[in-house]
Amino acid sequence: MGLKPTQYRCAAESLLRRFRKEGSLPRLHPLVDLCNAVSLAFAIPVAVLDVAAVTWPLQVRYAGGDEDYLTFGGEMEHPAAGEVIFADEAGRAHARRWTNRQSGLSAVQDTTTAVLIVAEALHDSAVQDVPELMTAVVAELAATWSVPSPAAVLTSAAPRFTFGV
Repeated sequence: MGLKPTQYRCAAESLLRRFRKEGSLPRLHPLVDLCNAVSLAFAIPVAVLDVAAVTWPLQVRYAGGDEDYLTFGGEMEHPAAGEVIFADEAGRAHARRWTNRQSGLSAVQDTTTAVLIVAEALHDSAVQDVPELMTAVVAELAATWSVPSPAAVLTSAAPRFTFGV
């Protein structure tokens, strides 16, 4: 993607580095904590988006440069043209650099009632690893919260996923 790998680390790599350094991860929200643990276990980035904050549809696309991105620190940024983002119909970027930097706008909160969980991988064994990760997440969601969790793997041949928002 043209990014400096040590400046913009993969989300899973950043979590692993933080875990190795500190021996634990901060507790944020039970669902986010679960997805962080799964991300660490599989070394695959996992994002959790509050669907109520998204103006549907959500697309993975190149930024035009005018999209709004809210940092977790509360600052508004605009991804550079050509950067890969998760953009909604309202022109807001909910993730930058794929899922390496999630927006504060769609971060899970105590008031969140529905989420979209996204795992992304491009490594050689991703075609096996992502379905295994999805199976683990779905099983944990069922065991912990007893919620149905529809799942899909998106590919260039199957680029869409529709679920009840």
